[in-house]
Amino acid sequence: MRMRPTLHWTPPPDLPPGTTDLRPVTEALRAGGVVVLTGAGISTESGIPAYRGEGGSLSRHTPMTYQDFTADPRARQRYWARSHLGWRTFGGARPNAGHRAVAAFARHGVLTGVITQNVDGLHQAAGSRGVVDLHGRLDRVVCLSCGAVGARRDLAVRLEAANAGFSPTAAGINPDGDADLTDDQVAGFRVVPCVDCGGVLKPDVVFFGEPVPVHRIERCRQLVDEASSLLVLGSSLTVMSGLRFVRHAARAGKRVFIINRDPTRGDPFASARVALPLGSALTAVADELDIAVDGQPVA
Repeated sequence: MRMRPTLHWTPPPDLPPGTTDLRPVTEALRAGGVVVLTGAGISTESGIPAYRGEGGSLSRHTPMTYQDFTADPRARQRYWARSHLGWRTFGGARPNAGHRAVAAFARHGVLTGVITQNVDGLHQAAGSRGVVDLHGRLDRVVCLSCGAVGARRDLAVRLEAANAGFSPTAAGINPDGDADLTDDQVAGFRVVPCVDCGGVLKPDVVFFGEPVPVHRIERCRQLVDEASSLLVLGSSLTVMSGLRFVRHAARAGKRVFIINRDPTRGDPFASARVALPLGSALTAVADELDIAVDGQPVA
């Protein structure tokens, strides 16, 4: 089944070590035909934490599952209270050097596509076009009854009106835009229904335990099939929704490159894993290729 389960992965001791040599990545991009797959690690420099790795939020936070959200009104109350508070921070995040570099590579014609596991929309905000949002977008909401899709900013206005004075202090913000709040802090929070039919509203994202839409998976496979190589940026590849494309590329004889500080579940399939911060690494690659980022020469 095409699921996005919560999964903890322990790296085996025989994984090849990471490198700091960016030359293989640079040469792959110089040759062109690269499809990029990004994870939460590319957004950490924008203030959005990763799930895994050092400081990852899974150590303190269990993401909402589709089963809990649809079955339990209290779970929906807890989710929307936490997500509403988190949106104030999450919705204000801005693209960082990594997002801008990916957009610059695309403008320069060396990429054939961008796939992201993130729900933050920061690739698009940086100027990337045609991004496949594998897990959806947090800036949209969908009604589970009538299927109506709306803007998250409009829902935020309605939630503010229904919960005047709601402003608890959160312990942290997570990659899914969920703030860490206690049960006491969310007690009394009012959830608002769909304005069209009164149904249950859900963020237009793939929850853990929910199937990824088949058409998105097929589109991603097509992008991998059409590419010369796959470049993974900031993903542990712990969940199958991203790892499947690394395996697919490797089976097709395509080179896989990974930039991620920590070991990943895709390392056995990769030609190299570069263990460097993404923003500075991608900026260095752009500089080597004489590709301007944000319309300015890369310093």
